[in-house]
Amino acid sequence: MSESSAVLGRIELAKLPDFLYGTAWKEERTRELTVAALKAGFRGIDTANQRKHYDEASVGLGIADAIQSQLVTREDLFLQTKFTFRPGQDHRLPYDPAAPVAEQVKQSFSSSLQHLGTTWIDSYVLHGPSQGAGLGKSDWEAWSAIESLYEQGLIRCLGISNVSLDQLQTLTARCRIAPHFVQNRCYATMGWDGRVRDFCRTNGIVYQGFSLLTANRPVLAHPQVLKIAQHYGRTPCQIVFRFARDVGMLPLTGTTSVDHMREDLEVLDFQLQPDELKLIERVAIA
Repeated sequence: MSESSAVLGRIELAKLPDFLYGTAWKEERTRELTVAALKAGFRGIDTANQRKHYDEASVGLGIADAIQSQLVTREDLFLQTKFTFRPGQDHRLPYDPAAPVAEQVKQSFSSSLQHLGTTWIDSYVLHGPSQGAGLGKSDWEAWSAIESLYEQGLIRCLGISNVSLDQLQTLTARCRIAPHFVQNRCYATMGWDGRVRDFCRTNGIVYQGFSLLTANRPVLAHPQVLKIAQHYGRTPCQIVFRFARDVGMLPLTGTTSVDHMREDLEVLDFQLQPDELKLIERVAIA
């Protein structure tokens, strides 16, 4: 269990992984890479019922392969998927676009269960609000439908992705069931999304950070980060992931390299010092 489990004290959660493997943009390699990630030691898998960027059905095939080979059981896994509004989809929709939003959520969720070969989802995420500022009618309808899935015991946690601080504050103030997770792209130049992370920490929400490497290439080449990496005998990528863990994030990686999968998980066996964390917090905005 990760230290983030303590943040989830207000819910019962059988397991929370230390790292999530993200399956976006894998296309024809989705199945094999899902199996490779599980072989490397990942037990948290992130996907979405959004064929534009994910192949959720192939994720399910990879999971089935791993279960059939007795590498894992369903109970070993933390499966997270998402509902995506129509503007974020292409023509391959997992729901009837003419149906009410609540019905779209129900249809998408049912499709996800079939894709992933499961009867429950560990974390179901609203894949971003329907508008850039504030929350609209569709957002509240979708969130209410996700709350209903939670109340029925079909999902164990719920969350929201690609959300601003204002939107998150509005959601938590007015919803019946507050999100257990927030998943955002995390830019060092924006303080590693510090304001949203602070809100999550205060309100018992686990922050999931994605694009930690791809959004922060200059950080990986920064002399101070390189110095820290040399000190620990690690790669700059490992330092960024360890930083994420040490400041309370649940990080995602989407690497297609088996070697990098192993390296990513190796960040769990060391810890950075407080002064090093402060340095990395400021490195892109100093």
